[in-house]
Amino acid sequence: MSPQCYHIRFQPGTPEDGFACPADLTVLRASLREDGGLLSSCRAGTCRACMRRLLSGQVEYLVEWPGLSAEEKAEGWFLPCVARPCSDLLIEALPEDAAPG
Repeated sequence: MSPQCYHIRFQPGTPEDGFACPADLTVLRASLREDGGLLSSCRAGTCRACMRRLLSGQVEYLVEWPGLSAEEKAEGWFLPCVARPCSDLLIEALPEDAAPG
């Protein structure tokens, strides 16, 4: 049985922009399977190169305490390299993000 799959979109962007992310993959890994991908470095939740603001949706972390402060988490920041989706996600796009798809 294949895992649940969620749609990851960017704002600004159109509903057609984005990519599919199975629930068993991190958001970063799924983005790298597409033509583009989010910038990253360590892929372990410590360097913060992939840090993005989550505008809507829920994620679960693969590590107990990812490299974010409590304040950053409260402001909606997340680390796609160690986060798996629990729902469809809307992520604030940065100019350096490649356009997947």
